[in-house]
Amino acid sequence: MRMQWDTFLTAVQERGEYPSPREADRAARVVLALLGAHLVGTERAELAARLPETCALVLLNPLPAAEPLGPERFVRATAAWIDGATEETAKWDVGAVLSVAADAAGEDLMRRVLLQLPPGYDLLFGHPGAV
Repeated sequence: MRMQWDTFLTAVQERGEYPSPREADRAARVVLALLGAHLVGTERAELAARLPETCALVLLNPLPAAEPLGPERFVRATAAWIDGATEETAKWDVGAVLSVAADAAGEDLMRRVLLQLPPGYDLLFGHPGAV
């Protein structure tokens, strides 16, 4: 079942402790675009189908990735795409967005998503040891 946009954005805003929905929206779009560059096939399509349509479009039309990024580089890339972000604030952004996406995905899909990503992403999604 597809998560509604308002529900997704409210959850990201709460987890990220953002003062406005606009900041939560910005973080969601950047993080999901970067994630979309690292997922392929059925898992990317299934995750997109469970996220709000706005998020699905971002996930399915990702930022280009020349190579798979480990978790630390994923955070650094997020910081580079968000004006004024540092690695610390980007880690916060990534955790807020990916933990909400993980909730929408469910355990089985999350396990399959994590199998596509380099080791350590389980922590970014807030699911340590999920693989």
